[in-house]
Amino acid sequence: MNKLAVISLSGGIDSTSLLLHLISKQFTVYAVSFDYGQKHIIEIDKAKKNIKYLKDNGYNINHNIVDISSCSRLLASSLTSNNIKVPEGFYEADNMLSTVVPNRNAIFSSILYGYCLSISNKTSNNVSLSLGVHSGDHAIYPDCRIEFYEKIMDAFKIGNWKSEKISLYIPYITLDKAAILKDALLSSEQLNINFDTIFKNTITSYNPNKEGISSGKSGSDIERILAFEKIGRKDPIKYKNSWIKTLEHAKAIESNYKNK
Repeated sequence: MNKLAVISLSGGIDSTSLLLHLISKQFTVYAVSFDYGQKHIIEIDKAKKNIKYLKDNGYNINHNIVDISSCSRLLASSLTSNNIKVPEGFYEADNMLSTVVPNRNAIFSSILYGYCLSISNKTSNNVSLSLGVHSGDHAIYPDCRIEFYEKIMDAFKIGNWKSEKISLYIPYITLDKAAILKDALLSSEQLNINFDTIFKNTITSYNPNKEGISSGKSGSDIERILAFEKIGRKDPIKYKNSWIKTLEHAKAIESNYKNK
């Protein structure tokens, strides 16, 4: 029986790492990218570039872009509202709460679960609902916790026929961002693809400029920058300032937050 997986592919580090992880484990992957009216919509372009890069290297991914952007006016967040500025600072600081998009992961998961069922019914295969959520998100994103997914999967199973064919796969739930990057390094080696090329085609910033270049000062940026430094690598994306200055700023923000 074929190994099938549906994945939410945002164009960021976590979902991109999970994509590589699944391919290395010989899954046939169905990737979905969501346009939910996010300011950093460029992340979808990044995802498309990686899908093309992987295809050029012999790995074909089923990729769909789902437009639910009309929902954005109902979901108050600094990621979707032009009236709310994306904050800067350390990722776990209270001001980062404005980056929470109400019920986002439940909305995504509901659509993805339906896609899993549709694929399973068509192919008569089991399908894995695979998500890149991880422990580092728990402090400000309650919908990234294991208990959230256990409960929502129970609800989906109750509300659907043939739900026994759908399983949840969240391998990064106990990992931090650096450990996720290490897993991506291993997958890249196994797949014989270039790690830096893949992650140059990702973006983590919530407030990049029109060219997709980040100041490196948003909480999501700082977490990413520190993760690359932790694994001893330079982040391959371009920042407004040099890598050395960008890294110094991230370390200073982390130190100031932890010394409060």
